[in-house]
Amino acid sequence: MDWYFYIEIIAVVLQILFLFLAVHNYRYAMSRYKRKRQWYRPKTALIVPCKGIDTNFGKNIASFYNQQYEDYVLYFVVEDKTDPAYEQLCKIKEKFFADSQAKEVFILEAGKSQTCSQKLYNLLHCYGQLGEDIEAMAFADSDACIQPNWLSHIVYPIRRPKCGASSGYRWFIPEKSNLATIALAALNAKVTQLMGNTGFNQAWGGSMAIKVDVFEELGIDKIWTNALSDDLSLSYAVKKAHKKVTFVPACLVASYENTSWAKLWEFGRRQFLITRVSSPCTWLFGLVSSFFAVLGLWGGLWMSIYAFENNLSGKWFSVIVPVSFFIFPAIRAIMRQLAAVRLLSNEDKTKMKATIIADVGFFWVWHILMLLIIVSSAFGRTIVWRSIKYKLLGPTETIIIDQK
Repeated sequence: MDWYFYIEIIAVVLQILFLFLAVHNYRYAMSRYKRKRQWYRPKTALIVPCKGIDTNFGKNIASFYNQQYEDYVLYFVVEDKTDPAYEQLCKIKEKFFADSQAKEVFILEAGKSQTCSQKLYNLLHCYGQLGEDIEAMAFADSDACIQPNWLSHIVYPIRRPKCGASSGYRWFIPEKSNLATIALAALNAKVTQLMGNTGFNQAWGGSMAIKVDVFEELGIDKIWTNALSDDLSLSYAVKKAHKKVTFVPACLVASYENTSWAKLWEFGRRQFLITRVSSPCTWLFGLVSSFFAVLGLWGGLWMSIYAFENNLSGKWFSVIVPVSFFIFPAIRAIMRQLAAVRLLSNEDKTKMKATIIADVGFFWVWHILMLLIIVSSAFGRTIVWRSIKYKLLGPTETIIIDQK
């Protein structure tokens, strides 16, 4: 056999393994998202840091009041009252608190951060205000819209000692079906599919929970004092303590978005740059798998053509490589979109049609875009996040360069 034949075998086998992982995660999600989580109900603080007005802000905030959970306290945290979110939060509280199961609702002012990201400063300020009877903390972002059973699902896994933290993930719903927003949704969907009953899970700060005693045991409050990322630094501490980050399929949350190409590029580079500094192995996996996806399809197609033009042995087998790199990713795209349709609310499904078509029909385009974004994140350590400029020195160390 010629040398290229062995490369082709390895490429096809890896595609099969990726498909197996996708099937495994799909079956995990489908087997758990409908389960009732009613008996474990620790007193929980639901903490939502806010900065500015996100898309569908009112709908998102209202969803935090509508939790079917008997014993939770709701905290919203802003930098100060000049933030446009503050006034809106007060108005929404007046409208929804009376009919909410939340025991209390607080709208806190954290002040300006000097050593960590403003988001983390807000979270730490809130942590310092918690009552001694709070057993668990759940975290959500103001750009996420959660379903009524979200809180009961997100706290359920943390009852187990081996579970350091639980997490859902975002699913972008285009508010407008412009190409940049559809591309953002398709790229994010690829990442979401990696979440499952695996050791690859990373917590996502927009939908996660942790017990207060575990939070204190792992010293996350101290880690956050100089960090940028809430979720990756928390994941780092959890895994270092040999605990699990448990993915909760029912806590996949809708994030309504309307973006541009410039904002998409900035967002993607920022996310992967933070990952590169905070979790280098995860970033490297993303880089290698994206490069593999692009090279496998186009390189495999070239090798197949070359084999036929030169009448090489095994030329018919060489066709399997580009075919597998086209069919298997398409199957994975179909599976993740089917999962999202089942996990999200009915009203979101109508807005997902363009993304489903784009993801399934043009996944090979998003492979290339994903690779370019990851490569761009390989350089530099400076980002701008919510109008604040940061320099990342390490997983738990950040410098604030400029605050506007």
